[in-house]
Amino acid sequence: MDAMPASFVSKARTAFNSAAAKAERVLTDLKSHREEEEQSTRNHNYSKEENEVKHQGWRTAHIRKKQEWQNKLNNLRIGRRKEVEDQDKFEDSAMAIPFYDANLYILKAKQEQEAKESDVGYLVETLNAVDVNSIPRASIVKQLAVAIKAGKGAKTIIDFVAPSGNSSPVKEKGGLSLSAVKSLVLGEQEDKLCFDTGDEKKLVSLINSLFNADGNFLIRMIVSDLGSPSNRVSFTKDLHAAPPDSFVVKLAEVIGSFTTPRRMALFWFKVVNELRRFWDEEKHIPCIPVDENPDLKSCLLHQWLQVINCCLDRRVRCIAASEALDAAISQASSGNEDSDNSEGMGSPVSLLYAKNTTGELVLRLGAHHQVENLIMLETGEAVYAPVTQDGPLLTEDLIKETEELVLRTGSMGAGCSQLLSDMQAFKAANPGCTLEDFVRWHSPPDWTENDTSSGDYSSPPRGQLSIRMQKAGNLWRQLWETAKPLPAIKQTPLFDEDLAVEGILNSLEDIPAAELFEQLFVSLVALGFVMVEPVISTNDDLSKLFFECKDYVVAICEGGAVTDKLDDLCQVYETVEAMLLRPEKVLRSMKQTEKSLSGVNGTKQRFKRLSFVFRGKEGNQKRVPSETEQKCMDPAPAVFWSF
Repeated sequence: MDAMPASFVSKARTAFNSAAAKAERVLTDLKSHREEEEQSTRNHNYSKEENEVKHQGWRTAHIRKKQEWQNKLNNLRIGRRKEVEDQDKFEDSAMAIPFYDANLYILKAKQEQEAKESDVGYLVETLNAVDVNSIPRASIVKQLAVAIKAGKGAKTIIDFVAPSGNSSPVKEKGGLSLSAVKSLVLGEQEDKLCFDTGDEKKLVSLINSLFNADGNFLIRMIVSDLGSPSNRVSFTKDLHAAPPDSFVVKLAEVIGSFTTPRRMALFWFKVVNELRRFWDEEKHIPCIPVDENPDLKSCLLHQWLQVINCCLDRRVRCIAASEALDAAISQASSGNEDSDNSEGMGSPVSLLYAKNTTGELVLRLGAHHQVENLIMLETGEAVYAPVTQDGPLLTEDLIKETEELVLRTGSMGAGCSQLLSDMQAFKAANPGCTLEDFVRWHSPPDWTENDTSSGDYSSPPRGQLSIRMQKAGNLWRQLWETAKPLPAIKQTPLFDEDLAVEGILNSLEDIPAAELFEQLFVSLVALGFVMVEPVISTNDDLSKLFFECKDYVVAICEGGAVTDKLDDLCQVYETVEAMLLRPEKVLRSMKQTEKSLSGVNGTKQRFKRLSFVFRGKEGNQKRVPSETEQKCMDPAPAVFWSF
């Protein structure tokens, strides 16, 4: 048995000496009382010898006096005993003050720190003070991992927040790890269905900082001059994460800073409400590309936000096109145009009118610009490219749904509708045009021109359509015959921006909790690796371990095993963070581990090192690996340490 602490032995010795002193005082008092009693007895005998002839009442009085002395002695003893007990209680209470448990002291300090971190004001101050050269803390990444585990059983984020009446907390916590259960227990103690009323202003300030495009909130210094200029983009796409400088990454760091999964989800609802307000007020989401098609290599959350910004730009263009068409019609109806100048290219009239096959001037509608070196075959008029409708904005989930629809129904999808819309817009912008004119503009490979060595482009060229266009029942010819001259702005929209954004906002409100937190988790991990790589890649001692970590993360994400490997990914990220903050400690740990495993060679050493690192406290727990884990076992890296 180990030796007791010195403080405990000293206290025990003090208590023993105090008890001995008390016992000695009691014995002394008893001895003095006994001597007094013996003296009283001697006096009594002497008095008896001197007064043998006295009255019998004297003896009775003497006996009564002796009884009184015995009672006094007993009372004295009882009083002493009570005094000793009271003194013992007093000294025990005095000794209880310096006697404390170190574990309880540490637990109390930890609880005070957790209470401080759960304060929204402290969270806002911490996020505003983030260094541009620092990577997101490993504790934030771990908190997102805890939220992923906690949200596995919820179909939507709303179900994750709302308490279930028939759910059992014991059953729900039974399948979670220790860290997840700890977070849930803390959440039950300190978390509520909503934030405190005093936190509302702080949350509004946090939302404003997050959506402020001109501010420096969570701005990171990302170095991109690596060996390949596309290295940073390639890594984030391999992880299917959001770009490092995107809104999603900032959102991930903010949400991961909350102390409980429920508060993380509640803040997400506030973010969705702010996204809805930005759409209603026609404001772009900051740190999201403007007027770009969704990047299918990024996470779905980033794609959705791209669609919102793109739809906002399309709405602006639609309004501008409608105003331009109204202006053209107004100019044509005013009668101020000079028909004699209609042949002058670039004049207002040449943009408004074109001669049809009968030589009559017809108003051009929805013309965008003139196509160089292209004139209509029948009329000889210049061909104008029309303003066409934009195609649908397809995210990865919509592409999957479209493919399933085509396979199930045999439909041609949106391609047929897009082609018909382009034909109608082309007819409106080019009165007197033919199918051949449209094919020459829309699909040049389907038109073969005759050899013209003269190079004269003033007269219509001669040629023929491709074989597929000449076949009977060709779809292009059927659509051309049904198409009517109608500018794109007057057509039925192929893609309803308002409906699309409303659907995205509803999806954001109903997104599964685990799916949301997983996308935020992966995006934040990607940011950390992107920022660390330029620093570690120049260090020969640490670069090998870093790239092993990087390859391992890529293998896990590409294999779809993120949820099965959360603990390992957190440990890998913690190792990378230690490389940046405490490189000397990492090097010492590497040398110690290599020395301890020097007797094992080859593949056996590799798996032993993996076992040494990842099992940790769970080394004695055996389980059958999942299918996704088996897929990701081969590309696993060599070794990671926990710091």
